[in-house]
Amino acid sequence: MIDSATSAEQLSAALLEIEDRSLWNAEADLALTTELEARAVELGDDTLVARARLCRTHLLARAGDIAEAARRLDDSMVWAVEHGDRLMQARIHVIWSYVQRLRGDFAKSLEHALSSVELLDGTATPQMRVRHHMKLADALADSGALDAARPRFRQTEELARELGLWEPLTNVLNNWAYSEYLAGDFVRAQEVASRLQEHAEAHGIELATFTLDTIGAIQIGNGQYAEAEQTMLACIELHHTGRYDGAEYLAEYLLTLARAQRGMGATDRAQVNLDASRAVCAERELHEVMVRVHQEQAELHAARGEIHEAFATHKIFHEAYERLRSKQHEAQAQTIFETVEVREEAERFREQARRDALTGLRNRRYIDEELPALIAANPDLTVAIVDLDHFKRINDELSHDVGDQVLVRIAKLLESELLAATPDGFVARLGGEEFLMVLPTTAVAAATDHLDRIRKTVSAYPWPEITGTLPVTISIGVAGVHEASDRSQPALLSTADRNLYIAKHAGRDRVASSQPGKARTYRDLDAA
Repeated sequence: MIDSATSAEQLSAALLEIEDRSLWNAEADLALTTELEARAVELGDDTLVARARLCRTHLLARAGDIAEAARRLDDSMVWAVEHGDRLMQARIHVIWSYVQRLRGDFAKSLEHALSSVELLDGTATPQMRVRHHMKLADALADSGALDAARPRFRQTEELARELGLWEPLTNVLNNWAYSEYLAGDFVRAQEVASRLQEHAEAHGIELATFTLDTIGAIQIGNGQYAEAEQTMLACIELHHTGRYDGAEYLAEYLLTLARAQRGMGATDRAQVNLDASRAVCAERELHEVMVRVHQEQAELHAARGEIHEAFATHKIFHEAYERLRSKQHEAQAQTIFETVEVREEAERFREQARRDALTGLRNRRYIDEELPALIAANPDLTVAIVDLDHFKRINDELSHDVGDQVLVRIAKLLESELLAATPDGFVARLGGEEFLMVLPTTAVAAATDHLDRIRKTVSAYPWPEITGTLPVTISIGVAGVHEASDRSQPALLSTADRNLYIAKHAGRDRVASSQPGKARTYRDLDAA
């Protein structure tokens, strides 16, 4: 599928395959997403380009390039908010949660994880739903709220079982077991880990490196040091095949191996692996893991009887721990403020994307987002399509600038007059010289009366100040929800458009609405 992706549909499917993976090979997948991005650029599809770039950003983070990944995430978020792409925003937040966890900022990691779940909607894939709920449980556990994390893990496990997602379920159980281990509940950690191993065996799933690391850590917690060393040697050997990669993984694996070897009394081997873990932490700026490396170094000195070295290293550990904790506390103090600020900015972007740039009215995107729900919930909803009569003459004989002035003035008139009659209604620009007026809980007859008064207001406006001798009038087609062939946006707008056609062909500057068995135009009634 991925190698043969040439059309937009094939490329979208190829990207989805990467987006929904439970396991990644960072180096190989990074090359692949680079190629997919190039194909998206060739197709000229901005959405596919944005998705491919976000996949690359995720893989950069997993490969350890945290600084570059963070910069790219900011760029992706601007694009996603401007284009109203909720799923992309959700994916960005879950990657940000991962990046902030690597930085040791658990407060921000939790905030991003929460946002990633809040943004999910009915279009999210099953894999995405499981992963994002799992990451929220992870972030709660990392923040020390394991009592809140446990129900989340349990719900995510049930969701994965319900959806038949066996490999993602392995990840959920792995993360739950590791969270229990970190909390010091080794008995509960072993119970979850045993369930994990039974599940993997039942479904023929090969345990990933991070799962082996979890099992090794739990073995250490239960005093099974020799078994833990063998588990971690197998884990690191599998890691070096390149099949499972993550920025922090190797540093974590080497640290776990060193701890197992210290427990066995093999302090020389432990020191070699601890030094290797330290080097990876320094290279990849893994602050949280580095704090634990300092802690293990102090333990290792103490195990060898090196009391002075153990004391000096413990001071280094304590200072690093306090710096990390201070940073986390500062982040927690700013979380509410920053959350409000970010969400307000996102809402501003979203609001701008739902407004017509010229008139300031709602636009077609807003209509498509809001009208279907109004149609479904409001049996007395009435809509009207408004069209300026002979608008081409204004553009051709005066100028497009004058035409824009007319559109802006018409927009203000329609909006002010409609809101005076129906405060819950709204006006939107469909495009060109066409507008949509939406009147909730207003029967067609009453709506038509309101709209005819609006028509007269437009006609009576002092247009000569703008258009000279050219008149400005509007024609309006009205439709109620009950009149449409089915209760849908296309059917309702089609009925209103049909009545607009009737108004136009009856002489313009009038309102047309349907009545049982006939159509009537309101200017005809004025003349009667």
